[in-house]
Amino acid sequence: MQLHSRPELVSVFNELEASRLYIAKRHARAYWSMGIGTACLLVVSLFGVVEAGILLLIIGLIVGFVMLALVNKKTKEYKLNFKYKIIGAVLKHLNESLQINPLSGISEGDFINSCLFSQTPDRYKTEDLVYGKIDKTQIHFAEVHAEYKTETQTKNGKQTHWHDIFKGIIFCADFNKNFNGLTVVRPKGFGGAFGKWFSQNVMGNKRIVELENVNFDKMFVTESGDQVEARYILTPSLMEKLLELNQYANATISVSFIWSSVYIAFPLNHNYFEAPVFKSLLNADVLEKDLNMLRLMLHVVEELDLNTRIWTKQ
Repeated sequence: MQLHSRPELVSVFNELEASRLYIAKRHARAYWSMGIGTACLLVVSLFGVVEAGILLLIIGLIVGFVMLALVNKKTKEYKLNFKYKIIGAVLKHLNESLQINPLSGISEGDFINSCLFSQTPDRYKTEDLVYGKIDKTQIHFAEVHAEYKTETQTKNGKQTHWHDIFKGIIFCADFNKNFNGLTVVRPKGFGGAFGKWFSQNVMGNKRIVELENVNFDKMFVTESGDQVEARYILTPSLMEKLLELNQYANATISVSFIWSSVYIAFPLNHNYFEAPVFKSLLNADVLEKDLNMLRLMLHVVEELDLNTRIWTKQ
């Protein structure tokens, strides 16, 4: 996608590139100031004048942080403009209905109500909500980082540790059916087949759904409040398509069918839609990862055949 050459975007890219160069120069000067202060400490310390070295280091760090603070507002404006103007144009190019709101995301309530994860977050961050309608299907997705905390008592007092519940993209689409129950497809955890057998036979979990796709059953555990509906939803074709989509994630995806929506959690490590500071916006590959992710999200609608309305809402 050669957005750089589109007449309506040439001036936008040039304007943002000018902002980037200004910001990059000031960042570079700030880091140089900090680096020179550190170098002065090392050199002066060799001659035994440690106090003078520490003073020079402090001066270098102060100057550097002040320079970063002075350019901070312009940096934030540049990054927001990149999302609204460049990523917004990319979305319009892919589908006219798609829009981005960098300051919004998947709400914590929506994250919990999706039933994709059994743990409630203690710390939650979301951004870069993309939303629109692909043919007949309403979709939205955003980056999410949800964490829980544990505390341990040490001789020095209580220590807090943060652990990821999920980091990646939560995708939601209209499934055009009001489900009777909740059906959740999760990664098969520790123990694999033994864990599933233990859950069914020892814990008496009657929510486990037995499916006929061996590869799907090796990868996922499926639970549902309505066994018949779960098999109706998870057709052989849909299971194969979920297995294919799973190959694009950094770890196993999770899927839930609830109310009249399908939620998919894609574990992904990259922070998308971030404007580069030390790489030119005019490079052809500057949007490559963002484009690949966006195509994947649109591919979900195509792969799961969500625009084919085999059901109608009751």
